[in-house]
Amino acid sequence: MSNNSTHIQRNESLPKKLLRIGIKTCKSLIKTAAALGILIGSSVLLSKLATIHGKALPEDYFSQGYPTILKLLDSEIFMGFVFFVTVAILVYLAYLFWCLHEVAVHKAAKMSSAHTQIIFALSLCGLFIDKTWWVLAIIIAFARWDVLAKELSNIIRNGRAITKRVEE
Repeated sequence: MSNNSTHIQRNESLPKKLLRIGIKTCKSLIKTAAALGILIGSSVLLSKLATIHGKALPEDYFSQGYPTILKLLDSEIFMGFVFFVTVAILVYLAYLFWCLHEVAVHKAAKMSSAHTQIIFALSLCGLFIDKTWWVLAIIIAFARWDVLAKELSNIIRNGRAITKRVEE
């Protein structure tokens, strides 16, 4: 075993490698800054849509004075952030439910099944009419039709053989 096979050398000079690393770092920093900017910007915009109306509690209501969390909870920007995160989670859950709903269609397409269109139609019926159609689409998508056809043929063949013996 030679050392040449274990070490793969790249024909890349040091300045090019540093430039590539710098570009990757800048791209990730820009993406992070954009995500934080969207989060903070939408929190501020959502905070402008609402006003917090709460009941002013006297200081003696609390055993050790006002809790420090009250200032945060009274902040409209923080409540805008909470609203934004809540809406984002709900949208993500809706997306996950849609992916779950489409699992039969994806399975049929992956197997290049002849039933892909009927499975898609049954999935849509399951979405808008009744969930029974969706269950039927799942059964059709995940069934091994070649095995089912073979076993059904065996059942019919065995049933005909028994009736021939009875007739003789």
